[in-house]
Amino acid sequence: MTNKETKDKDKFNNDNEIGDKIKVTTIDQEISGTLIPSSKKEITIVKLENGYNVGIKKKEIKEIKVIERKKEIQAPKNKPLLPDKSLPTIKILHTGGTIASKVDYRTGGVTADFSPEELVNLFPELKQIANIESELISQMWSDDLRFAHFSLIAEKIKESIEKEEVKKDNNTTGIIIGIGTDNLAVAAAALSFIVEKTPIPIIFVGAQRSSDRGSSDAAVNLIAAANFITKTDFNKVNFNGVGICMHGSSSDKFCSILPANKTYKFHSSRRDAFKAVNSEAIARVGFDGKVVILDNEKIDSDNNNKQTKKSKPHSKLVIRPKMEEKVGLLKIHVNMFPEQFSFFADNKFKGLIIEGTGLGHTPGQAPNELCEIHEKMYPAIKKIIDSGCVVVMTTQCIFGGVNMNVYDKGRDLLELGVISGKDMLANTALVKLSWLLANHNKDEAIKLIRENLRGEINEKISYQEDFLDEK
Repeated sequence: MTNKETKDKDKFNNDNEIGDKIKVTTIDQEISGTLIPSSKKEITIVKLENGYNVGIKKKEIKEIKVIERKKEIQAPKNKPLLPDKSLPTIKILHTGGTIASKVDYRTGGVTADFSPEELVNLFPELKQIANIESELISQMWSDDLRFAHFSLIAEKIKESIEKEEVKKDNNTTGIIIGIGTDNLAVAAAALSFIVEKTPIPIIFVGAQRSSDRGSSDAAVNLIAAANFITKTDFNKVNFNGVGICMHGSSSDKFCSILPANKTYKFHSSRRDAFKAVNSEAIARVGFDGKVVILDNEKIDSDNNNKQTKKSKPHSKLVIRPKMEEKVGLLKIHVNMFPEQFSFFADNKFKGLIIEGTGLGHTPGQAPNELCEIHEKMYPAIKKIIDSGCVVVMTTQCIFGGVNMNVYDKGRDLLELGVISGKDMLANTALVKLSWLLANHNKDEAIKLIRENLRGEINEKISYQEDFLDEK
């Protein structure tokens, strides 16, 4: 290391600590703020008073002066929560995500504490609704989810419910699953198949924005899920036991309780990103806690804290957590190659969902010389089916469904042995087929993939004037 490099190291690192308030003098400006961690050695990052971060190349820094040393802050200890015997209990199972996360703006780091005490500190309204129990299943980015994670979540649900069944004062009225939003709808769909029967509702909740931001949806979504659980009669709602609770509008007016198998994330960052597809929301939960089932049956009273008497659940928990690993999804696009199909035969996949164009099509014909390679597509698909793989067709269109009898391309695919997925969402079909192949023989799986098991298939889709509007 040269003398200059040693001098730079001393100037920029040894005298400063993360959390110090500093003034950075560069070649052409002065920047004051809090020193926060940088993932790149050549960049110094300063958090400004307005909350924005500025990255400064170290080679452009002339001097860093410490204005104020960081203060060691002792986090207050959360007082143990004493249960209120007049309230029901909700168990919250966490898989990470932003639901219980908050940003330390001094260091720029994200912290999470999944204890009931911390949750109530973050969302104090919860203690007026229910007693809260909480457990971290495992930290999972939702884009890292695998089928095995769905089985893990199911086992934790089973464990939680079985613990309650041995208690004499069993008062647990529902389970909330906190999860990242990117694959929240897919996880909910998977659990709707795995959990065949449940004595209590299971609601998936996420947050598009971190819990400490003024625009966060975390609190409203979580509180709305708790209100839905405690203020509705689970046995009298057209609800299969697993659902989703997310913002129903961009404001904080209400949250929607959405069907697990018919929900799609439409926007990367809006708080009302989740909408029902070829279906409707199950209920709306207002910011004031009022729950309205969307058959216009009003469930609660004007007293937001009043718990309606719930009828005793009749069904026991039945879960079948196995998922078949070798099930894939292939999206049809322009300029495809037969090798993209052959991959699934060559690697002995047991199931494949094709997200086809329009009414359920793939390339396969050669109307001109530029697409002669398409003549190899149907043989490649036939090779997949002949290998023993179950192939199901869905549509890449969000709304509507597959009808493979309209055009000759669809009929060609049916003759090859491709199965119509009707109006199943592609990701719902993916987890359904994985679950079927793990728990049934192939012939039974082929039969059941065509049937509506959890509200995932509509035999008839009603016309909507504006299919993106909430009704």
